[in-house]
Order: sequence, then C-alpha cells, then structure tokens
Amino acid sequence: MSEGGTRAGEFRVGQGFDVHAFGPGDHVILGTVRIPHEQGLAAHSDGDVALHALCDALLGAAALGDIGQHFPPGEERWRGADSSMLLSRVAELLAGHGWRTVNTDVTVACERPRLAPHIAAMREAIAGILQIDADRVSVKATTTERLGFCGRGEGIAALAVALIQRG
Repeated sequence: MSEGGTRAGEFRVGQGFDVHAFGPGDHVILGTVRIPHEQGLAAHSDGDVALHALCDALLGAAALGDIGQHFPPGEERWRGADSSMLLSRVAELLAGHGWRTVNTDVTVACERPRLAPHIAAMREAIAGILQIDADRVSVKATTTERLGFCGRGEGIAALAVALIQRG
C-alpha cells in the first residue's frame, strides 16, 4: 500500500457540479472558450462552470476537498481568476499526490448560448491543461427543455465526472 492506503494503479471516480446565474456582460466563458452572449455569468472568478465542475470532480476523486476549499470565493486574490489556472493548479495538486487524470466528461446545461460550435475547442483546451489526449475529454451540451432556472434562461449549470489513476 502507498500513501493513504491506496495502491499503485488504483482508479478513482469523482463528480462535480457548478452553477452560475447570468449577470451583466457580453460573453460567457465555458471550457476556457469565450462565447459571445447577451449576458455574462455572475461569479467571483470568470464563472467558467464547466471548469469549476471539473475541478470538483478531480478533487473529489482524490478526496482532496473541493474548489471552494482551495480557492475560497471570499478571498480577493481569486476575484476574476481565470478558471484555466484553477484547473491547472488542481492538476498539479493531484500530480503531487501521485494521481493522473485518465479521462473526463463534462455536461453543460443551458438553453443559450448555443455551444455545439465551441465543443471541439473546449475539449482541446481542457486536454491541454490536464496534459491528456483530447479523445480522453468529453464535453456535451444539453438543454433543460425550458424547465428550471436553466430553462428560464437565468443561468448555466455543469456536471462533470473524472477518472483518475494512482501512479
């Protein structure tokens, strides 16, 4: 057994969820990609719900807390933070504990903006940050059939799952 009672080659799965309401702005950032939109996302950082959910999935898989613990929204130094930097720090933290990302799957729920034209760029960007092949990164978009806060156009939600491996 190695650190924390885990064995080399052990796999773990984590999940993450994030949501932000729309606010003033002319774009949203999702999966690092700037997407024109008539509103922005209200958030302490850049509001990238896809990356925030993915950070939580990775941290959860390694049992290392959550994004709020590592990047507290009450701390001024994280105001306007680029979420790609947050994901990069999470990847470094996992590597420091002997974990590597095997694959990820992110689902973004919103009625608008339309995400299909941006999915490939999101996958490539996330893969680059995590230093894995893009075919190990899935990003999907869905609507909520006009139900709930996403359906009413009040915000965007994201769910993520990540598989990590020790050693």
